[in-house]
Amino acid sequence: MVQSLERAFAILGEVARRPAGVTAIAERVRLPKSTVARLLATLEDVDAVERFDGAHWRIGPGVAALNAAVSPERNLIVAARPHLADLVGELHEDAGLGLPDGNEIRYVDQVESDNPVQVREWTGTRAPMHAVPSGLVLLAEWPDDALDAYLGGELAALTRRTVTDPARLRARLHEVCEAGYAWGLEEFAEGIDSVAAPIRDARGNAVAAIHVHGPAYRFPPDGGEPRITARVVEAAAAAGRDLEERELPRA
Repeated sequence: MVQSLERAFAILGEVARRPAGVTAIAERVRLPKSTVARLLATLEDVDAVERFDGAHWRIGPGVAALNAAVSPERNLIVAARPHLADLVGELHEDAGLGLPDGNEIRYVDQVESDNPVQVREWTGTRAPMHAVPSGLVLLAEWPDDALDAYLGGELAALTRRTVTDPARLRARLHEVCEAGYAWGLEEFAEGIDSVAAPIRDARGNAVAAIHVHGPAYRFPPDGGEPRITARVVEAAAAAGRDLEERELPRA
């Protein structure tokens, strides 16, 4: 019994880190494929995992509901994670979730792709709002007085492409607010491009951001920017709807 529980938790941990098929999960937890398939079926029966795209597994509504009860942050993570997984499955690049934390964006979750060349795990990392798309889409909706204070402070240049001129940033933020998304091309780190869109709560406030990032030499691919942008915007909107459902009072 104890061994089965340990194995089930190991599988849950891997599925939470990166949704995948039975073969990939079995390789990562170093268990026979038949054992993993059996435990996944048991976990599916109690809604701890769920199948998607036919043969892939991700965290299910049972675990999601438990996570959501822990804190508002967990609520956001639970609402966003299925959409991060969908983005990774479609775009084959890593996707993440960022929350505002003072004058910084804090990355609280990431789903990694199976691409052999990846960037890195950003969970726990903080970045100045103006230097990353996730920060820009939130900063763009700040009240005038808060934005004035931010732009009047020190604006760090993390790479030679980071925009630090207050007038240029203000104009850019206006464009971001109108468009509903932001791209960042090697502005946070050399060799990394990213696109983000805001997640909104029931009142329409931008409370978090979903982003997709990848190596600049392949992301975005030629001609692929509009499709990628549309999918990130759609994913953020869907995560906002899921967040609203989770926050509705139960009868």
